[in-house]
Amino acid sequence: MSFGALHVARTGLDAQSFRMQVIANNLANVNTTGFKRDRANFETLGYQMMTQPGAPSSSENRYAVGLNLGTGVELSGTARIDTQGTLNATGNALDMAIEGAGFFQVQLPDGRTGYTRAGNFSMAADGTIVTSDGKPLQPQIQVPEDATGISVAADGTVSATVPGQAEATELGRIEIARFVNPSGLQAIGDNILVETQASGAPQVGAAGEEGRGILRAQMLEGSNVNVVEELVDMIETQRAYEVNSKMIQATDEMMKNATQTL
Repeated sequence: MSFGALHVARTGLDAQSFRMQVIANNLANVNTTGFKRDRANFETLGYQMMTQPGAPSSSENRYAVGLNLGTGVELSGTARIDTQGTLNATGNALDMAIEGAGFFQVQLPDGRTGYTRAGNFSMAADGTIVTSDGKPLQPQIQVPEDATGISVAADGTVSATVPGQAEATELGRIEIARFVNPSGLQAIGDNILVETQASGAPQVGAAGEEGRGILRAQMLEGSNVNVVEELVDMIETQRAYEVNSKMIQATDEMMKNATQTL
């Protein structure tokens, strides 16, 4: 019985340690553009069935309740919370934010398509719109060298003002990808997510159509991390860790007393 309690308390320590890592990552990314906070989900481990409820307790009676001993807890997964972050005006023509559901598409070095909520784009030497580390926006949009101004409409249409032309020249349109289960996307770092079987296939189209969000030019979406909530969760996790530590100490003392008595 004591060894069982030690095992249960150990699983509790592991679970709270994992949760603290998730909270630490959330707080570390409180200023990361387009970051979505994670939540640690837990589930019970298997139970030891000592007595089945309803089993005969005598020739005439049955147990109203059984004897079922839990064996602890484990981390079942981390869920990304895709609530909207605060939109902040920047005044930068290449900064964009998605208000609503959806992701920007970028081309990864291995040829795959990555998805991101971070709209802090820049311009490469050839005029291509890219992420801060050089990943091209998809579909690719190239800005003329002599462009004096760039504008992005709510539907993703990108236009540039060119000398000698009275009207702005349309350069292309930014398409937004939407997923049935965005929480199923896999984070690979650099603010990039990739498609998985859990996320389903991307539904790509114009911003503002078929449930996709609209684009807000010269704005960036901030992280959706709430520092106060994370600090409360951190304190709760710390207390739970301490309780499981005390459980190990108490169980160890019980085993010592039993050894000395016997």
